[in-house]
Amino acid sequence: MGMFLGIDASASGLTAERLRMDVISNNIANSNTTRTEGGGAYHRRFVVFEPRTREPKSFEQTLMRAIGVTKQTGEGVRAVSIMEDNTPGPLVYDPGHPDANADGYVEKPNVNIVTEMVDMITAQRAYEANSTAINAAKAMVSKALEIGK
Repeated sequence: MGMFLGIDASASGLTAERLRMDVISNNIANSNTTRTEGGGAYHRRFVVFEPRTREPKSFEQTLMRAIGVTKQTGEGVRAVSIMEDNTPGPLVYDPGHPDANADGYVEKPNVNIVTEMVDMITAQRAYEANSTAINAAKAMVSKALEIGK
């Protein structure tokens, strides 16, 4: 039903931002990990999003053309993948470290805590905005139902 599309779009945003916060939390938790299962230091990860799309039904297309609407409204967002940032981490001289190379340098993770915290705040604000949009849509539906009384 058309009135629930806004709730659905915002719900997809909630899911996407929750995943983003999980990935950021994982980056922060591994900010000192110098040895991974794949070998080498941990590399930060990030989520790639893309807009969700759907094909409008034929009646909907006809109606949209009749009223002159040329652009499709947003359908929400979805996470496409979790990518790894392959930039090398800083090398720190620590010859006593078990992961030090022959020259005594240890590759540290390429995780910048300040960047991760800014990303976390951004994800939190986006999550809050989607939650507020859902609450506004619920209030509008509730008021619309009261009209019929």
